[in-house]
Amino acid sequence: MTKQTVARQALKVVGFGFRQQATLESLEQALDQLIAEYGPVDQLAAARSMLPLVEALGSARNTPVMGVADAALESVTTLTHSAYSLREKGTGSVAEAVALLAAGSGAQLLGPRTVSNDRKATAAVATTAAQGVGL
Repeated sequence: MTKQTVARQALKVVGFGFRQQATLESLEQALDQLIAEYGPVDQLAAARSMLPLVEALGSARNTPVMGVADAALESVTTLTHSAYSLREKGTGSVAEAVALLAAGSGAQLLGPRTVSNDRKATAAVATTAAQGVGL
């Protein structure tokens, strides 16, 4: 019997960060900016403490949602640095940190976070490492 390798495609995961005043429309607008720049996405993610609003977006867009541990955010090096994010969550960008954590080991950001027009939400997209899976 020979061993086969099946390539698993890289997934695009969008992480969100937002203020308490953010609305579903804030998140939608940030997501739409990322989709316009990077194409369709496969999954949405948020810190567990921020999950309900992102779950509402996932439900509206029929896109799976994943939560990441808030405590893990400070372990992630981000491209951008917000004083607010550093003070509140211990990371330079909640959106970038969430995207990287949700996409898993070897993930890479496709670019810096984007900010919604109302400045209440940020979103960043990371891609998982494409892998060959032996069968």
